Amino acid sequence: MTEDQRDNCNIDERPRPGEGPAVETGDYHPLWRLTQSRMLEFLREPEALFWVFVFPVLLALALGIAFRSQPPEKARVAVVGQGTEAERALAILGGSGEIAVSALTEVQAAAALRGGRIDVAVAPADPGFEFRYDATRPQSRTARLTAADALERGLGRKDVAEIRDRTRVELGARYIDFLIPGLLAMNLMGSGMWGIGYNLVNARTKKLLKRMVVTPMRRTHYLLSVMLSRTAFLALEMLALMVFARLVFGVTIHGSVAAFIFILVLGMQAFAGLGLLVAARSNTVEGVSGWINFVMLPMWILSGTFFSYERFPAVFHPFIRLLPLTALNDALRAVMNDGLPLAKSWSEVLTLAAWGSVTFVVAVKIFKWQ
Repeated sequence: MTEDQRDNCNIDERPRPGEGPAVETGDYHPLWRLTQSRMLEFLREPEALFWVFVFPVLLALALGIAFRSQPPEKARVAVVGQGTEAERALAILGGSGEIAVSALTEVQAAAALRGGRIDVAVAPADPGFEFRYDATRPQSRTARLTAADALERGLGRKDVAEIRDRTRVELGARYIDFLIPGLLAMNLMGSGMWGIGYNLVNARTKKLLKRMVVTPMRRTHYLLSVMLSRTAFLALEMLALMVFARLVFGVTIHGSVAAFIFILVLGMQAFAGLGLLVAARSNTVEGVSGWINFVMLPMWILSGTFFSYERFPAVFHPFIRLLPLTALNDALRAVMNDGLPLAKSWSEVLTLAAWGSVTFVVAVKIFKWQ
């Protein structure tokens, strides 16, 4: 029998991990001591502090600038050909404040359409005009309607009805308002999965967890301390990101702050449970990295962090809503952007609670120290 086999036999005979009685240390519960030690361990890692506090703010800044509120882009229209009708179309379209017009040859216009440098090409036809564009591109369809309206008005069309526009930009309806809850949820997922799953397996491969077996410590207390310590830092991370979004982009919480915090805590526990679960049996860093990516990748794509999952076929929506990241995104946006009470998000709350409780219980059952 090898030394490892003897160690395993001795470990199996001990009732301590997860079974023995909790041992009080002075006036403090062992769970508090374990949580405190995990937090101090985290604070000794400057690179971890960067990824938790600095990186999410930099990401929000970059995406907020890229998708900031701007005036509508002009329709990019090219007039093809020469002659009186082409010059007339060029003059009419150039007089519209909604169109950026240019004159191109047939070859140049075809190349510009393929490369997406123009939205639509207009060529004189007998009679009227011919519009050339890619009908699968929403920008091209919009540009076609804008150019046709400008040409018809310029050629003397009279409107039958008088139409007035009344526009208004609502806070909560901007893309940055849609994005910030998604970033909050994505950071919770990443910190819960990588911050817990990766670190546990790394400690297992270095034989650090094996040393803890000889201590009078419950397995449940240890895993709870991992979740609680990570939750404490995630709370600070969420606060930093929300303060930044408020000061820089004017993002605000239109609903109950207490409901918003409650949803964040549920999200933290859901992804912490998932992080514990993927690390419960993994023996190598490469193995747990694969499992983490396997779990997170579908949610990155499907759960509506950067764009609405309504873009996917309706038949997939019930399954997408069962994903914890989808539930967290929907619940946060309901409270933050729509100002809805927590009761309106009961299905998302139940989904998050189920993910957090079930994954933690299973992780405790199957967790191994080495």
